Amino acid sequence: MDIKLYITQVGQRARKASRAMAKANTGVKNQALALIAAAIRRDAALLRAANEQDLAAARANGLTDAMLDRLTLSDQAIATMIEGLEQIIALPDPIGEISNMKYRPTGIQVGQMRVPLGVIGIIYEARPNVTVDAAGLCIKSGNATILRGGSEAIHCNQALAKLVQEGLLGAGLPADAVQVIETTDRAAVGELITLPQYVDVIVPRGGKGLIERLMRESKVPMIKHLDGICHVYIDDKADQKKALDIAFNAKCHRYGTCNTMETLLVARNIAPLLLPELAKLYAAKDVELRADGEARGILSGYPHLSAASEEDWRTEYLAPILAIRVVADVDAAIEHINHYSSQHTDAIVTEDYSRAMRFLREVDSASVMVNASTRFADGFEYGLGAEIGISNDKLHARGPVGLDGLTSLKYVVLGHGEVRV
Repeated sequence: MDIKLYITQVGQRARKASRAMAKANTGVKNQALALIAAAIRRDAALLRAANEQDLAAARANGLTDAMLDRLTLSDQAIATMIEGLEQIIALPDPIGEISNMKYRPTGIQVGQMRVPLGVIGIIYEARPNVTVDAAGLCIKSGNATILRGGSEAIHCNQALAKLVQEGLLGAGLPADAVQVIETTDRAAVGELITLPQYVDVIVPRGGKGLIERLMRESKVPMIKHLDGICHVYIDDKADQKKALDIAFNAKCHRYGTCNTMETLLVARNIAPLLLPELAKLYAAKDVELRADGEARGILSGYPHLSAASEEDWRTEYLAPILAIRVVADVDAAIEHINHYSSQHTDAIVTEDYSRAMRFLREVDSASVMVNASTRFADGFEYGLGAEIGISNDKLHARGPVGLDGLTSLKYVVLGHGEVRV
């Protein structure tokens, strides 16, 4: 295969399809989404079989447990994909919405209209659910998309692509509005990210190595996050049960996700009470604790305990490993987070309103939480009907990227024959 020619042709088809998607009305787009959901429900067994092919190859290739977890398309994952599409159908269509209309002294009216971005390239690793989440959001927001999933999920992604294109054609929309790259050759990524004439935005969803490469090589703007170094700070005014529940869930609900807690900060006044109780919960899950000197003194005797290094505060483990630090107070917690955080998601557990509000204002992250697990930092949980990714950038989109994040604004002017004097 001539990779350069193939990707260029994919881009050309996507650009053409994006014109049709931009003018598609809400009813047609919703019909496509409903048809896709029905096809996934109908062919669930075939999707699981395709996924089993991918999983067998992944195990043979020695993929980590975290990667296998991401790759697995369980019954629950299929049901969640369908529910995500149904949520997207229920969401208001942002395209064509006009806002901020104001009269100017000259008599003209000036406002802004929400429009699609155009063609969105999405590069992701072993997560077949992304294929449907991304397709659904791009369809509803009037965009065309080029999906390049990881080679680990090639069988499942191709099976899903057929169902998505079936739904598009059934609604009278171009099948090229959602294209899944058919080759596993990594050169395809290098070509895709250097075609600004066909691709308007790249959304990378994958490991740090992938995103660092794209940051170096891409000629197309990106919506991205590099790391998910998420913190939970337990204040000395925290409710003990809430603190235990949140700190356990944020780490142990799933290890391989970007919104999993990687560092636990505990206020000095409450650390001797809470850390031993948390250690019992973590021990049941064989979580390795890498702690500072003060925390190690409290946790002496814990079976998987070691000294935290400077690098541990900067590490996204994606594994049953947790860094723990005892801090003086909320000021020290905020200082630590703003220094080491990847600006993804950080949470405070406290019953003190003023400290909670300070934390919300002063922690410089895409999602900041009070008395809730960081695992909620997700488009589906935020009511966005799934997400296309999470951004910790500060321009255009920040946090989980749903429909609005896949649109732009253009100025519109309404006049009555006015001329500039």
